[in-house]
Amino acid sequence: MPYDDSNVFAKILRGEIPSHKVYEDADTLVFMDVMPQAAGHTLIVPKAPSRNLLDADPAVLAKVMPVVQRTAKAVKDAFAADGVTVVQFNEPASGQTVFHLHFHVIPRYEGVPLMPHGRDMEKPDVLAANAEKVRNALNA
Repeated sequence: MPYDDSNVFAKILRGEIPSHKVYEDADTLVFMDVMPQAAGHTLIVPKAPSRNLLDADPAVLAKVMPVVQRTAKAVKDAFAADGVTVVQFNEPASGQTVFHLHFHVIPRYEGVPLMPHGRDMEKPDVLAANAEKVRNALNA
């Protein structure tokens, strides 16, 4: 299927929908997931349009993956997590619901299960505070 530029992440990239931005460069945007599975759940999207990993230009992947790694380290530090889960879904059968390539970075703690995805939206002030924590860790 072709890329559909009406998806929510494309709208965020165009500034049509607000987000709690953490980091931005010429090729990527990092922002907080509004329905986090754990406090600090962060998303990384390339600015170049692609549905997912299966159709992404390898040059785009080469630019986004260092940002995913840097974000994962910052999220782990910012939330004093025991580890991080990095997830990326491809097509509906895998659980992909937004068809713009994106990576989830979720802080994890021993013995603490993830909250279900798609639950109620997090309060904006909580997302803003969490974004600030990740920004501070990125700049440390």
